[in-house]
Amino acid sequence: MRVCILGEEVLRQKALPVEAVTPEIEQLAKDMLETMIEADGVGLAAPQVGLSLRMFVVMADDDVQRVFINPQIIATSEEMGDYDEGCLSIPKVYETIRRPLKVTVQALNEKGKPFTLDADGLLARVIQHEYDHLDGILYIDRGDPEFKAKTEASFAKKEARRKEKEAAKAVKAAKIAAKKARKEAR
Repeated sequence: MRVCILGEEVLRQKALPVEAVTPEIEQLAKDMLETMIEADGVGLAAPQVGLSLRMFVVMADDDVQRVFINPQIIATSEEMGDYDEGCLSIPKVYETIRRPLKVTVQALNEKGKPFTLDADGLLARVIQHEYDHLDGILYIDRGDPEFKAKTEASFAKKEARRKEKEAAKAVKAAKIAAKKARKEAR
């Protein structure tokens, strides 16, 4: 699966609830876990793979693969902590973000079974980070506004360069095709 990058619209949309946990949703969860692991991530939300669905997968410091479908964070601790966060959708960019140290979340697993999980440490942070994705919120929205602006500008510039290269490649391919067509017409 391709991971969407900062600037892609799906990352800023509020995701839609999963209507039913079907074999397709179960397969999606497996594919997302595989993608997350291959990318060396600890969490991945459906919007990050271009799907506006309220689900995410995590595998934090306890190495347990977890699937959260239609999650709801029902409680957070008052105690807060700082941590350098990163994101597969904002590669190689990190910022210290303050979040509650503990959360309680309710969700469905990949089989459609409801569960409640009390989490702390890295797992709690990853759950909050991925949950934010479901509401179109990125971790840079929770940090320094200047850092966010610079990061967004940097990614916009990279995307513009990528599109320029793509356009130049298309022009070159069209010229080659035209040259071949002229040769064949002779």
